[in-house]
Amino acid sequence: MDTSESSTEAQAKDPDPGPPRRRGRRRWAMDTRPLRRPAYRRLWASTVVTAVGSQLTAVAVPKQIYDITGSSAWVGAASLAGLLPLVVFALWGGAIADAMDRRKLLLITNSGIAVTSLLFWVQAATGLESVATLMVLLAVQQAFWGLNAPARSASIARLVPAEELPAANALGSTVMQTGQIAGPLLAGALIPVIGLPELYLIDALALCVTVWAVHRLPALPPLTAVKAGRAGLRGIVEGFRYISGHAVLLLSFLADIVAMVLGMPRALFPQLASETFAPYGEGFALGLLFAAIPLGAVAGGLFSGTFSRARRHGWMVIGAVVVWGLAVTGFGLSGSLWPAVAFLALAGLADMVSMVFRGAILLSAATDEMRGRMQGVFTVVVAGGPRLADVLHGTAGSAFGPRTAVAGGGILVVVVMLALAAAAPARRRYRV
Repeated sequence: MDTSESSTEAQAKDPDPGPPRRRGRRRWAMDTRPLRRPAYRRLWASTVVTAVGSQLTAVAVPKQIYDITGSSAWVGAASLAGLLPLVVFALWGGAIADAMDRRKLLLITNSGIAVTSLLFWVQAATGLESVATLMVLLAVQQAFWGLNAPARSASIARLVPAEELPAANALGSTVMQTGQIAGPLLAGALIPVIGLPELYLIDALALCVTVWAVHRLPALPPLTAVKAGRAGLRGIVEGFRYISGHAVLLLSFLADIVAMVLGMPRALFPQLASETFAPYGEGFALGLLFAAIPLGAVAGGLFSGTFSRARRHGWMVIGAVVVWGLAVTGFGLSGSLWPAVAFLALAGLADMVSMVFRGAILLSAATDEMRGRMQGVFTVVVAGGPRLADVLHGTAGSAFGPRTAVAGGGILVVVVMLALAAAAPARRRYRV
């Protein structure tokens, strides 16, 4: 990054408030330095509101489809209907985010998501009962989300200095993980009281807060002249070429793929709850298994002061992925529910650390003109990796048994990650 770019980027950030040195409890509690910067605080506050609201819609859509059809197959089909537009528009959205004012793109896409949530409410309130309509709305909403996510993530590096990127990522990830726990629980409590349609309406109203918060952000135009074709297919191809030419970025993506594809065992949770942990109550065991990873991630976020100041980002990612693999292995070898839950919670904590530093690497190692495309690819990896893991673990579990498949996947994560680390000294040495 040249001097002029650094200077321009610095102008987009708020002046350094010069936080005091952390003492006692503040050394290990959540690192809140980025919240002292008004622009980032507005962006983060909007996430707090929508993290829960978006989960209300995430629960309402499959619930409504199942109520209409009585078929889980249709629920699965709806999930796939949302995946394709998310993947396509995340890649395209990354290119667009590098070619136009990111604040303006966030305003457009958040407004689009809000409108689709309002249309979800209209169709539910009028009793339309059309699965086709639901799937079209879901596809449109996921397309807007795909356009939104890269711009949102890429904007963070313009709002906080490089040394605060891990803390900013930890704050955002903690909110999202908390929403994944609180949102479904709130949806389950609200549906019998206010009805399913109102969940969509609450989400739409929450998104209005997001639009207002984004409106108050500073302008975030491209820092360099935009080349012709930057926002099209040529721009997407340039992004992949950029990744292939930068070992640190490439290995950041590979680390996530290794951890999620080889080591995400959620597809086997129902079978394990039914067979291995049945004495504890199948429903109770299943709920704990699904909640354990996000609970561990939230705990990691709450205590992010213990690691957010680390400067050796490469080693932090490598270590976190290895711990994830070991924890998943321990989960697979556990024959009792509570040790299994503890191992999954440890895996969630490790995933939080990995996510924080992988995100920081993508924002600090890439130039601003490429950050949108890096975040677009990151969105695709995050969305697609666990789905590939579902297929892989489901198949392996049927062939070898669920516990063997889980433990074997965890061991593979450790072996492959250590091999990648040994083959890429640039990744090990990377630091802010």
